[in-house]
Amino acid sequence: MTTEARRPAASGIPDLKVSFTDDPHVMAKAASEDYSMHIVPHSWRTGRASVSMAWFGLMSAMFFVVIGATVALTVGTINSIIGIGLSVIVYGVINSIAAKVANETGTSVSLFSRVLFGRAGSAFAAALFGITIAYYVVAEGSIVASALHAYFGALPIAFWSLVVVLYQAPLAWRGVTTWLDKLNGVLLPLYVIGLVGSVVWTIIEYGYSNDWLTYTPESTAELGVPGWWYAFVIYMGVWVVTMMAWDYARFGRPEDAKFNARFSFGTPFYIVTLLINAMVGIFLAQTITIAGPLSEESAILGIIGMMGIWGLMWVVVSQTRVNSGNFYLASTNFQNFFARTLKFQMPRTFWVVVVAVLVYLMMLTNVLTWIVQALQYQGVVIVGWVAIALTHIAWMRLRSIRADSLEFRPGRVPAVNPAGVSAWGVSSAFGIIMVATGGSIGAVWAPPVSFVLAAVIYGTALAFRREDWFTMPRPHDPRTEVDDPWEARIKCHRCEDSYIAYEMDRDPAAGHEAICLACASDDLEFQRAAVKEAKQFRSDQPLAPEAQTKTVRK
Repeated sequence: MTTEARRPAASGIPDLKVSFTDDPHVMAKAASEDYSMHIVPHSWRTGRASVSMAWFGLMSAMFFVVIGATVALTVGTINSIIGIGLSVIVYGVINSIAAKVANETGTSVSLFSRVLFGRAGSAFAAALFGITIAYYVVAEGSIVASALHAYFGALPIAFWSLVVVLYQAPLAWRGVTTWLDKLNGVLLPLYVIGLVGSVVWTIIEYGYSNDWLTYTPESTAELGVPGWWYAFVIYMGVWVVTMMAWDYARFGRPEDAKFNARFSFGTPFYIVTLLINAMVGIFLAQTITIAGPLSEESAILGIIGMMGIWGLMWVVVSQTRVNSGNFYLASTNFQNFFARTLKFQMPRTFWVVVVAVLVYLMMLTNVLTWIVQALQYQGVVIVGWVAIALTHIAWMRLRSIRADSLEFRPGRVPAVNPAGVSAWGVSSAFGIIMVATGGSIGAVWAPPVSFVLAAVIYGTALAFRREDWFTMPRPHDPRTEVDDPWEARIKCHRCEDSYIAYEMDRDPAAGHEAICLACASDDLEFQRAAVKEAKQFRSDQPLAPEAQTKTVRK
């Protein structure tokens, strides 16, 4: 790898060690690390088919089959379909916006959260995302364990839970572009065959009637809202999908940004994931024999009771697809959280093992009795994150600010952004109180109230913003020292690996040598020196009250 310095550095500042090809050592690590602590460079981006195949693993979650059926039991089929149809539109709009920004910036949820909340707030976002996805790993894994236990019997459920964790966790050891796209591409046809096969088998076994389309519950629960609105709000509780979409969309090629936003992460995906899965679930629940109240577990056992080994294979395939991605996302966000807070940086594969151990221990509990309530509380917090992210993106577009001009580097953002932290904190607290004390009506209104409150507070704060809420201006920026910060690679003095200049900074604690994003994030000396340098720079050169440093106009 040849290196050369670009643009003479300021007097007394060491020259950058620049190259224009990928660092072989970084490439070797990326096969498993997937740039989880870095910006994804254009050279590691992948085609639209690859991104779609990796992301479409979410499509097969049995959760989406069962939740539609469960909602229909409460408000009836017509109300459910209306509410889910609205969710399809809203999911499509929100996630196409999020996917486009993720593609333009190459950031993860954790890195983009630095723009919104500062360094400390972004760590909480990573923790929230990681824990929430870990819960989904537990729930989806428990379904497979229950299915294996029901079919084979004999051995205890703890054994089958261990089997599930031992085969699913290793599937997440490699990244989106090197493994998950291929795994899910192979399993997708099998999932589709299973989904269609379950409907055909049900018709052959039980016959067909249109009654499922007009089903209404004998007694309607006191929801305090129309049935279609109840269905819509239930799906708001799963807006963690926006965070998931973000962490996949960052791997898309720039030239595929529109296609990925509109198709892979847009409305067509949610027509299948939300609407078609829900309609299959409603049909099955109203037709086949299910023992006891409808739940993910009872529905799966009903399918296996009808289809036998073929039903079991469908369950294993579908849950393998979704949980390989869940393990991946949980591990990357655990890695980010512990590196940011405790400065404990380990390879992502280490965190896959940690997640696997935690998941297995939780699977030994009666998980389905408490996990729904836990996700309900976390859901209102995640809705607040989505509202703040969308508000910030809208503000950027109104001011013609390019997404890739935003500042996320730890030496150039403050510890806390009061605008984002206050909006997220107040809206989350309000939503949690509504869920905890408002009964069924409070739980139904908590997500939309949290969303509106977060957006209003953050939007108001932006109107009175100060530049130092979002950035810490400092001299000697590697981005401005090269011709193209997306193509030039700069060697980090600490890890000695080379990353794109877009993520690099200069380390005032080491004579202003270059330092990469990951090393800067877990180096306290660097962060203290950067804060000190920013204060000195501000006192020497008063800045105009603009929104962000280095705003780039379209």
